Amino acid sequence: MGNTLHSVGEHIRYIATESTWIESKAIQQLQITANLPDMVSVVGMPDLHPGRGYPIGAAFFSAKRFYPALVGNDIGCGMSLFQTDIKRTKVNLDKLEKQLSEMTDHAPLEWLDEHVPEFMKSHVFMASLSSIGGGNHFAEFQSVDKIVNQALFEQSGLDKQKLLLLVHSGSRGLGQSILRQHLEQHSHNGLDEQSDDAEIYLNAHQDALQFAQINRQLIGLRMMQQVKTSGEQRFSLNHNLVEPCRIDGIDGWLHRKGATPSDRGFVVIPGSRGDYSYLVAPIASDLSLNSLAHGAGRKWMRTECKGRLSHRYTPLQLSRTALGSRVICANKQLIYEEAPQSYKSIETVIESMVNVGIIQVIARLAPVITYKTSGDC
Repeated sequence: MGNTLHSVGEHIRYIATESTWIESKAIQQLQITANLPDMVSVVGMPDLHPGRGYPIGAAFFSAKRFYPALVGNDIGCGMSLFQTDIKRTKVNLDKLEKQLSEMTDHAPLEWLDEHVPEFMKSHVFMASLSSIGGGNHFAEFQSVDKIVNQALFEQSGLDKQKLLLLVHSGSRGLGQSILRQHLEQHSHNGLDEQSDDAEIYLNAHQDALQFAQINRQLIGLRMMQQVKTSGEQRFSLNHNLVEPCRIDGIDGWLHRKGATPSDRGFVVIPGSRGDYSYLVAPIASDLSLNSLAHGAGRKWMRTECKGRLSHRYTPLQLSRTALGSRVICANKQLIYEEAPQSYKSIETVIESMVNVGIIQVIARLAPVITYKTSGDC
């Protein structure tokens, strides 16, 4: 493990090589979180970065009580990977970009009526289904750039000759409404696991997890229909959630805030929108609280990005990446906030997890075209 696993206090660790960008504020937030009542252990992943009070890219294990504020406002946010029928040798980027640029951020109601599962049609947030949302959410067509472990790649069932579609989104306004209600009643205090309030939150939390899973399925379907192809979902994992768990012989609650489960099969860990992503085989470990990084992690605050980049790049220039891929993002503020320069190197994130023995790299995936938003919404 060398100098990759760092201890900054009792039951407080983070995973990073010497070349991995880790802000001191993120470490401070880890320490603050570790001091919450009944908190047993906290671990920062190599994509660790500061959040609003609590760090992002981390897992937190508590006993007897859990903390909805640690999960945050996008319950069920996660990644879903689809195998499409698009042959990589037949890709016409100009055509693909034109088709996707014509897709609205929200689906027409007629489309939703046709494709939303019957039991979800009465949901108060039904109109948001199949929408990606803002921030770091995206849908990206990718190609298999390099296979590192042929045997594991064959186990994945993926086709290296056809494009993949990676969707990153969550529960949209539903998760925000659940968190807001919790904060109004309980502030940032945790909930006793035996309390009625805990049961109420967990029921709402489960609704948001299901909503997020269905949302990503519908995003994938709409994206594939837009470019006149078909495909099927292969993997889907949430990285914002809380669940009962047993760690080091202790029964408690595992919170993940931007941390991917490492005990549920193959995972794609994306870089920035101008960088590679990696298909990996996780190795579950109490050392990392059965969790992995969920991406490259931010290097710059969102408020810094436009000031740092606007004198060097136009939005059009940022829609073309060094890897030859394209980004569809009509929101000129967002395209600066999500520029590749504002993120850490995905290679150092992957290297950190390889060094501590919690992943095996299967393949490197290259971006082809990324959809974020077709309008200023």
